[in-house]
Amino acid sequence: MDLHSHPSAWPETIAEATRLQNELRHSVRLENDFPTIRLIAGIDVSIRLKTDTMYAVAVLIDAETLAPIADVAAELPAAFPYVPGYLSFREIPAILEAMKKLPRAPDLLMVDGHGVAHPRRLGIAAHLGALIDRPAIGVAKSKLTGTYHEPDLFKGAHALLMDKRERIGTVLRSKDNVKPLFVSPGHRVDHDTAVAMVQKCLTKYRLPEPTRLADKLSKIKKT
Repeated sequence: MDLHSHPSAWPETIAEATRLQNELRHSVRLENDFPTIRLIAGIDVSIRLKTDTMYAVAVLIDAETLAPIADVAAELPAAFPYVPGYLSFREIPAILEAMKKLPRAPDLLMVDGHGVAHPRRLGIAAHLGALIDRPAIGVAKSKLTGTYHEPDLFKGAHALLMDKRERIGTVLRSKDNVKPLFVSPGHRVDHDTAVAMVQKCLTKYRLPEPTRLADKLSKIKKT
């Protein structure tokens, strides 16, 4: 896992960021290409508003038992302004710094955010996955783009997230009578496998364990 695969020039304008997204999206592959998934890294980023810094947390968990193995964090100044659809440019530098601290390389990244369910098909999970060529899945709490029919209210119910005739994700009810999650592949994972992996990581909570633990730690450690 090459965590030094960082663009030589991080964009400074929306136009530059858009160009980079449109270039990198062609590197994203939506077919399964990974060995046995033994370790999953759950990733979440929070912002410290007073200092405009990104606080990234990565939690390494056992894919079979869902037991946490290690958690790491890094904090860096925001590398890009806050603009919806371009948040990965703010958050990825801190994520890369955090992941360098993991004791072992994960087989899969599960990121709090979108994969290809993004206007330019490059949400943070797709951006990160393609950047370091690591299988990745996006698990978002709200929709960024696309249309869908509301799934039934029981756990496991799901519906396709569509952009015209293109499937860009899955709307998954992860717990009875709660708001659904928006699951989309990020890189080297197909749609159905992304959903299956998220379902495998569900316990009694709305969020799957990798991103639930990362989300919790990003808030607990935030001061």
